[in-house]
Amino acid sequence: MPFNSIFAWVIKKRLHQIELFRKYPEDVQNELFEKLIEQGCQSKYGKEHRFHQITSYQDFKQLVPLNNYDSLKPWIDKLMSGEQHVLWSQETKWFAKSSGTTSDRSKFIPVTRESLEDCHYKGGKDLLALYYENFPNRKLYKGKHLIVGGSAQVLPVSDNSYQGDLSAIILKNLPWWAEIRRTPSREIALMSEWEEKIEKMARSTIEEDVYIIAGVPSWTLVLARKILAITGKKHLREVWPNLELFMHGGVSFEPYREAFRELIPFDDMHYVETYNASEGFFGIQDVDGSNELLLMLDYGIFYEFIPMHAFKDTESTEIYSLEQVELDEEYALVISTNAGLWRYIIGDTIRFTSKSPYRFRLSGRTKHFINAFGEELIVNNTDFAITEACSKTNAIIRDYTVAPVYMDGNTQGKHEWLIEFDRAPNDIGRFMHLLDESLRSINSDYDAKRTKNLALGKPLLHVLKSGSFDNWLQKKGKLGGQHKVPRLMNSREIVEQILQETDFETIQYA
Repeated sequence: MPFNSIFAWVIKKRLHQIELFRKYPEDVQNELFEKLIEQGCQSKYGKEHRFHQITSYQDFKQLVPLNNYDSLKPWIDKLMSGEQHVLWSQETKWFAKSSGTTSDRSKFIPVTRESLEDCHYKGGKDLLALYYENFPNRKLYKGKHLIVGGSAQVLPVSDNSYQGDLSAIILKNLPWWAEIRRTPSREIALMSEWEEKIEKMARSTIEEDVYIIAGVPSWTLVLARKILAITGKKHLREVWPNLELFMHGGVSFEPYREAFRELIPFDDMHYVETYNASEGFFGIQDVDGSNELLLMLDYGIFYEFIPMHAFKDTESTEIYSLEQVELDEEYALVISTNAGLWRYIIGDTIRFTSKSPYRFRLSGRTKHFINAFGEELIVNNTDFAITEACSKTNAIIRDYTVAPVYMDGNTQGKHEWLIEFDRAPNDIGRFMHLLDESLRSINSDYDAKRTKNLALGKPLLHVLKSGSFDNWLQKKGKLGGQHKVPRLMNSREIVEQILQETDFETIQYA
């Protein structure tokens, strides 16, 4: 039987299971909760926190504390030293190195066989299943799937234990049905030096029949432009005539949409967003053209939610289960998983747009926001404003970050923007005006603080020279793959570091 027919059969079976948690989300989560507790009982963590006494969600909340990485680190350290059955009942031998850039200290997230198979790999299959649901009779499995992964170097931690980027762990354990269609070769995918890797990826995939690309938008753009430079072609369909799908995640796609439109100027090119991380695979865009993600409820992850107005990290006391959430409220995401992350605050924030089924939008990070003057600026706000300003001034950005300029005796408070453009605006002053006005239109707190420049002055822009953000990431040892510059920070640490290391032009719009 042809691979495409086998794949179509698997897809149809999975769509039936997805429909079950769309219709019965609370039942699916409750059943999963019971299975997690049953498995967790046999771990050292479960024994210490009396999992055997847990018969309800209320018991769980009373007996098991909220965790962040710091509170789980002693348990993870035990795992990395070679102990087993510490956080989970089964063997844990993989550790995903966190892609965070706000700290020089790396985080190592445990990955189990169960989390690989029932979460990360299931997410990849479901992404294609939902694509087939929207576009029946596709034949994606006839061609190659170009995966623009992270640094795939794997290093030993102890006897029979290993650490590396999540993409490295996935690549090392990839099921056969995915490996036979993946490109580039494993040798190239395992490379850690990104400039050489991009060159070899481009040259090795030019002659392939690529149907799907998967990756972070910024690095996929770098690869695509390298391919066009090598081939002399005008757009990617001249290189890969059957290219039809880009699966993306890691950052908002909106600031990059126009750049991809220029690289692939066809209405039948499709884009599907995902929300996955080292800790798990959480959401997939299941409706074509939507900016909402379906919460994936049968991946071995039990969800809880902390409303951001009551967020106090691990000291939070207002914590909801799935059926208790409200629409358009911002929540910090809390997960308990089949990798042994118990009541773990992942650091991302979401807003639900639907409860039947449960769909949401990523809104930002619990630490990546600016509230220096009561403006409560989140990443969704700045991504929207950047997209609006770029669209109306024919600009394309490479990346950006923002921090506050705090008031002192001589300086008015304001926001300081560092932007690297792939194509500069046709009118930089108008770009800044549009950016500011867009933020005022969607964020009433920002608008109030900007009124008459009383509490918050006009934003300041530094246009960085090409490659500035990559150079900063490279110095941090975090160039490539899922690594990214934090978009918003209350601290000035990152903007100060970047401005000291690069050339820039300062714009203060009138």
